[in-house]
Amino acid sequence: MAVMTMIDAIRQAMMQEMERDEKVVLMGEDVGHLGGVFRATDGLQQRFTSKRVIDTPLAESVIVGSAYGLALTGMKPIVEIQFLGFSQNCFHQICQQIARSRFRTRGDHPAQITIRTPFGGNVRTPEFHSDSMESLFAQSTGLKIVMPSTAYDAKGLLLEAIRDPDPVMFFEPLRGYRLQSDEVPEEDYTVPFGKLRTVREGDDVTIVTWSAAVPVAQAAAEQLAERGISAHVIDLRTLVPLDEAGLVAAVERTGRCVVLHEGPATAGFGAEVITLLQEQAFYSLEAPLRRVTAPDAPYPMPSIEGFYIPDTGLLIRAVEEVLKD
Repeated sequence: MAVMTMIDAIRQAMMQEMERDEKVVLMGEDVGHLGGVFRATDGLQQRFTSKRVIDTPLAESVIVGSAYGLALTGMKPIVEIQFLGFSQNCFHQICQQIARSRFRTRGDHPAQITIRTPFGGNVRTPEFHSDSMESLFAQSTGLKIVMPSTAYDAKGLLLEAIRDPDPVMFFEPLRGYRLQSDEVPEEDYTVPFGKLRTVREGDDVTIVTWSAAVPVAQAAAEQLAERGISAHVIDLRTLVPLDEAGLVAAVERTGRCVVLHEGPATAGFGAEVITLLQEQAFYSLEAPLRRVTAPDAPYPMPSIEGFYIPDTGLLIRAVEEVLKD
């Protein structure tokens, strides 16, 4: 084991997989000579040459469209979109082409593509850089949606994603790149999709969250414990496939639930979580289900993003309200 930041774990996963499988190629804006805007790909072009680590034009639709063509010829592209907000420029290629490839070819041509992209606030980025848009892609059947919160999961889930025969959207929390570090095995390992992680065990209320919001839930749970409230915190890890059985069991354990995520409330993935719990855990609920989310408003200027992103105070108040019901 070695203590790694999330960005180091992601880089190691790509390096090890490129060494293991010569069909894996990496492509995106500035991923080669510069090593990526966040240095996630630093040193990889020098190690594997420009034939496998490819600097592309500043055109997301071209990048993803080219990756699809490579996948159809048997290659296994890893695409970096510099920020999740820019993925709207290649939404057609991702959702109408890549995601449907297996279906429209009757299984003859699955698109083995991993699309990495950072997202999330509290890093003072300009407009279009911090939006949490995972729910847009969760509706695109054929895509798998992966959202790690730890360095350990980032490496294991990324290796799983690259080897998966279907296209995977791999969302990386911006503020976790260097702030999040934990023990990560140096050797090869994978983390399976569709299996949530129990972050903290508790008996009074279940907090459901994922990716960038997990540290917020952990901090809130610690503060709640000082008040005598035992919070059970779970990290979904993957939204598609979703660990439905694990999610239901975690909420049935306490009978109360608060869902936390950075995206806006309306049609956010938290609404899907609540609907599933309403359908499958209704008779175990002791109180109404609640959400803590960003407001239904455009992401604000960097100087005031603290008023937009859900924090521990909002989450604690929601938990206290649930416990009163």
